[in-house]
Amino acid sequence: MKLRAEALRGIQQSAFDLCVIGGGATGAGCALDAQLRGLRTVLLERDDFASGASGASTKLIHGGVRYLEQAIRRVDPAEFAVVRRGLRERIRMMRNAPFLTRELEFVAPCANRRELLYLGLGLKLYDRIAGRARLGPSRCLSRRETAQKLPVIAARGLAGGVSYLDGQFDDVRYNMALVETFCAAGGEALNHARVAGFEKDSGGRIAAAEVLAWDSGATGAASPRRFAVRARAFLNATGPGADEIRAMASRDAAPRMRPSKGVHIVLPAVGWPEHRALLIPRTEDDRVLFAIPWQGRLLVGATDEEIGAGEEARVTQTHVEYLLRHINRYLHAPVSANQVASAFAGVRPLVTSGRAGRAAATKRLARDHEVEMDSSSGLLSIMGGKWTTYRAMAEDAINAVQSYLARSIGLGAGAAVAPCPTRDSPLAGSQGYTPGLWRELMRAAPISEAAARRFARGYGSRAPEVLALAGSGAALAEPLAPGSEPLRAEVVFAIRCEMAHSIDDILARRLGLEHCDWRAALAAAPAAADLLAQELAWPPSAAREALAAYVQGIHAKMRSAGLEP
Repeated sequence: MKLRAEALRGIQQSAFDLCVIGGGATGAGCALDAQLRGLRTVLLERDDFASGASGASTKLIHGGVRYLEQAIRRVDPAEFAVVRRGLRERIRMMRNAPFLTRELEFVAPCANRRELLYLGLGLKLYDRIAGRARLGPSRCLSRRETAQKLPVIAARGLAGGVSYLDGQFDDVRYNMALVETFCAAGGEALNHARVAGFEKDSGGRIAAAEVLAWDSGATGAASPRRFAVRARAFLNATGPGADEIRAMASRDAAPRMRPSKGVHIVLPAVGWPEHRALLIPRTEDDRVLFAIPWQGRLLVGATDEEIGAGEEARVTQTHVEYLLRHINRYLHAPVSANQVASAFAGVRPLVTSGRAGRAAATKRLARDHEVEMDSSSGLLSIMGGKWTTYRAMAEDAINAVQSYLARSIGLGAGAAVAPCPTRDSPLAGSQGYTPGLWRELMRAAPISEAAARRFARGYGSRAPEVLALAGSGAALAEPLAPGSEPLRAEVVFAIRCEMAHSIDDILARRLGLEHCDWRAALAAAPAAADLLAQELAWPPSAAREALAAYVQGIHAKMRSAGLEP
């Protein structure tokens, strides 16, 4: 990727075939698909890549066991379609970025034989729907086998369990790999660039997006720069924010989004098997929860509750208590609130159709997607869906973009659409990657096995670039804070090669430290601020302001969750 300042200059001097608004999974996937089909594409993100729902997921690549249950209960073809599509896309996601993904065994404890039979049959159907894309067979377990697979749970009173395989991934790094691959293909991307309005031609069609872009991530260090981005087509891929862009293009656009908040907490993973997860098949309010090993800790979630449009996704003490209450029902040694290391929430982009959709509870809405065309302004919007199906969503959206462009130049609705190239298209970091890369890294640099594995998992075949940067100076080889795993070189790499422009960009997303441990992020923040100031030429006052704002933000999150900073 280009330096952010260079990308900002280049975008202002260019015209494009397609402007994609939204730099989450769907937007980045759409931009990559379009660029690989030969469309000159620009990707604009209001905040940071993966700063919304795409960076706050449950880290699963799956068809959706909950959606399958709803499909069976309600005989709902839409839910079956969501599961089928998710299971087909699951294997593609894993093949296209093997260093960011892995198989994970899930164990669902069952209280009685009826539940064991119900879950067992349901997961056999899950296997059948996956077909050749199946990762492995599900199987019923005895009580003893259930306890052996998950020794941390209290097996007394259980009839047994069911195990099955699904995928796990690093959502933020995967999103970044999509953006990096897009840029390597010739696309232009820019974060911290908000679309504030549209310019229209004499026929009412969008001709340009009015953009506000910040030159600096430091608080108060610079005012935004305003400029226009011109393109032949505009695609709204802003997830939960889709209605805002739709209303900007057409005042008469009726709201379609039903945002739903999913909350996760992060706990110590003492005694937890690194390669197994717990599925809680039913909560007191008829939901499904997961407890998943993640970055050496245990990720528990997610809740599902409707929130208002534009409402901030905060984790509250009530959320923490809810998740602890449910996980503690299964553990030998219950955990308490003071053991919560971090917590985060994301907003799912659920889309409705008609009055019935608006009346339904968010947990009952299908996670399907839709491509909408606004005939008056020409804006296309891709809405709904979920992480696992981002590539299929992008395929449908770019098919629609190509059809629109063909009509706009008089080729007619039946004009040929170029084939989608992304089904088997390796992402940045995958080329030349092998599972034994970590051994090569240890031979090339004096690092521990744990560090080598972390570099290989996070950067794939680009890991030697980060290690070379660490070897370029003794200071860059140091950890961000005493006892911290990330190195100072990783911050510099994030700034120079991944458009990181704020402390939050670095600690919450590029390194993922904030989502694993709030206190570790606070300890690393001063060094991150210093490196940002050096790389981006911030004045000392701007660095101090940025650090104070970041610390204040983390303290506010901790207090909201009922924890003392």
